[in-house]
Amino acid sequence: MARKTFKMAEDWPVSVAVVFMLLGLSACALEPCPDPCSCKSGSDEIHILDCNRKRLTTAPRNPPSWITQVSMNHNELTSIPSLGDVSSNVTSLSLIHNRIWELPLHQLQPYTSLESLDLASNSISVLKAFPSMPLKYLNLSNNKVSTLEPGCFDNISSTLLVLKLNRNRLALLPSKVFKLPMLNFLEIKRNKIKVVDSLTFKGMEALRSLKMQRNGITKLMDGAFFGLNNMEELELEHNNLTEVSKGWLYGLRMLRVLQLSQNTIGIIRADAWEFLQKLEQLDLSFNHLTRLEDTAFVGLGLLENLNLGENTISHLGEGVFGGLASLRKFHIPLLSSSALSMLNTTSLLCDCQLQWLGQWLIDSHFHQSVSAVCAHPASLVGRDILSVTAEEFVCDDFPKPRISAHPETATALRGTNVTLSCVASSSSDSPMATAWRKDGEVLYDGQVENYARYQQGELSYTTVLHLLSVNFTDEGLYQCVVTNHFGSNYSHRARLTVNELPSFLKTPMDLTIRTGTMARLECAADGHPSPQIAWQKDGGTDFPAARERRMHVMPDDDIFFIANVKTEDMGVYSCTAQNAAGSLSANATLTVLETPSFMRPLEDRTVARGETAVLQCIAGGSPAPRLNWTKDDGPLVLTERHFFAAANQLLIIVDAGPADAGKYTCVMSNTLGTERGHIYLGVSPSANCDTGTSYDPDHWATVGIVVIVVVCCVVGTSLVWVIVIYHMRRKSEDYSITNTDEMNLPADIPSYLSSQGTLSEPQEGYSNSEAGSHQQLMPPLSNGYAHKGTDGGWSAVCLPPYLPLFTRTSCYPHNHFKSTQKTFMEFLNSPTVGVDLAHCDFNTHRDNYSVNISTPDSYF
Repeated sequence: MARKTFKMAEDWPVSVAVVFMLLGLSACALEPCPDPCSCKSGSDEIHILDCNRKRLTTAPRNPPSWITQVSMNHNELTSIPSLGDVSSNVTSLSLIHNRIWELPLHQLQPYTSLESLDLASNSISVLKAFPSMPLKYLNLSNNKVSTLEPGCFDNISSTLLVLKLNRNRLALLPSKVFKLPMLNFLEIKRNKIKVVDSLTFKGMEALRSLKMQRNGITKLMDGAFFGLNNMEELELEHNNLTEVSKGWLYGLRMLRVLQLSQNTIGIIRADAWEFLQKLEQLDLSFNHLTRLEDTAFVGLGLLENLNLGENTISHLGEGVFGGLASLRKFHIPLLSSSALSMLNTTSLLCDCQLQWLGQWLIDSHFHQSVSAVCAHPASLVGRDILSVTAEEFVCDDFPKPRISAHPETATALRGTNVTLSCVASSSSDSPMATAWRKDGEVLYDGQVENYARYQQGELSYTTVLHLLSVNFTDEGLYQCVVTNHFGSNYSHRARLTVNELPSFLKTPMDLTIRTGTMARLECAADGHPSPQIAWQKDGGTDFPAARERRMHVMPDDDIFFIANVKTEDMGVYSCTAQNAAGSLSANATLTVLETPSFMRPLEDRTVARGETAVLQCIAGGSPAPRLNWTKDDGPLVLTERHFFAAANQLLIIVDAGPADAGKYTCVMSNTLGTERGHIYLGVSPSANCDTGTSYDPDHWATVGIVVIVVVCCVVGTSLVWVIVIYHMRRKSEDYSITNTDEMNLPADIPSYLSSQGTLSEPQEGYSNSEAGSHQQLMPPLSNGYAHKGTDGGWSAVCLPPYLPLFTRTSCYPHNHFKSTQKTFMEFLNSPTVGVDLAHCDFNTHRDNYSVNISTPDSYF
């Protein structure tokens, strides 16, 4: 028994492995495949739920969680099936041939891992926005789609590689709907598209193949395929195209295969293949081609396969196939007798570019009816082309003309003269003839000069085209053609562009309006090309109205609007019309009127007796308002203690007293109106005065006697000086001393105001500012005055310090005696005024003492 137990323990790891294997195999059995579907396991962990042809109307219940691909084709589903939690694991969903009629966003959202969705053969009519999913393959063929809503592919644009919209009802391809930068293959066959507009496919840089067969397309606009820089294959069979032009082929520089069979093409433009330098296969069979001009295939040097079958070609231009050096497979219908007779010649240039002709004559069964004899090179002269081997077709010299200098692209102003030149050379002495073409058509009335010279074994030929007084009708592509006995050669095309300087049809006019209204400026110009209109303000592009989104430009009406005009919109507006020929400008001045207003609230002031009071009335408005001051609703009586600054916006009262207290009114006015504001000034008793001292009559009697004596002495001395000064002043004149310094007003004056102005005589009552450019700072004094020079600097006449100008008493409580005299020199020398007394000379010229009064710019 012990041995048996030991043996079981020894075999335990094997048993565990077997058990887990059985559990794993039974896991699938625990998740059975729902009826009536079947489940399959493929390679690379691909597990398929196959519900095809089961007549299902709803999704099967409880599908296995390990399912990654679902196929429910040929059923009767009317909506995207819901598979519960399994939906997030599904990478491929095929619902071909059901009855689904719409694609609601919420039905597709659970499929977060979906990479392939096939909805072919349903009844979907409108494509709305897809949810975000890593979709790479989308097939919507054979539905009823007639509308592609804008942005319908935006959420899958970063992953979608293949899109099929065949057999639908699309009649119009909306612009910018195909913003699919990763898409490689696009099929829109069998719809009802008649016209493809310009830039329809812009934004599909990675597209390699576009198939649009059987749509009935009649017109491809210029630039229809612009942006498809990497497309290699374009299939347009079974449509109604009538011509091939470079306009709709613009930008297809990587195209290798172009299928144009089963159209009604009758014309191949001369420059049609300009952008298709890498084209290898061209199918023009089953069209209406009757003539192939000599420029029909110019530029297709890499073409290997050309199919012209089932056309009725009756004319072949000389050398029409001469440039097809890489041609390997060539199919052309039976030629008419006139076209076939052109191949009967004894003047063939049998060089390397004609190697294909012999084999083509044999393959086309023309070798028995055509006689083609070589005329060059010398080793092949007189030999039938059918007898020349491939190795004998060489290009050792160039008897056929070779273009050595091509005409150059030019731009000219209307009415000027233009000259285009072209130089060709040849190793043969065969005479050359030249012709000029414009847009593929021969110019018969052009003024042409030709020059020929022979040097170093070569014939050089120069042809010059003169275009006199060019006009817009002369614009186009010009090309010279040089021909001799051995063939023709074509120069590069040179584009001539004719421009005309802009000229104004409407010019902006000066405008004066009120704030809050709308400014309207008109500007229109003509020219070639049509000029672009641009606006500037004061020489720059920084518009206050633009920053605040108040500026509106109406390009169709040539009108420039500024809504809710503000004073900062004032300035000179310039309208500039510019095109390739030049530019032209016109100016208009916008003046904005604004009623007067207070920039700062008026504030009442209270000062101590003897201090300086500054009343502020900061005014705004356009034009700048005039400011007047009144006191107590009456005229303001000005004294030597009253000053004005900053265009009357500051009223300065020096040595304020009780009489100065009261209501001051600031009156602002301009052409739009008047505004008033009030400031109440209070004057409190001086802090240095002691009003509580007792009264002593005996003591005051003694003081009175002393006061009388002192006053008499002072009055007598002052009277003598007054008489002397009076006689001196009568002989002197006013002096004006220029200086660049400015007056330093008391510190409580705001720093943002300007102090520019001149001193003026104060008037009784109202005191006026002169248009904002004059201000009154100091009245003339009996013994001195201050003046602002013509250069804007302040000057002051210095007075002797011993002459009293202002008298201010200080209270002395100990002796109850008022005696101290304060002079104006002390006031000027105070820190707040900043008078530099060092510049005063009191020893000489006593009648004219100078003081520099400086006011820092920071005050204003």
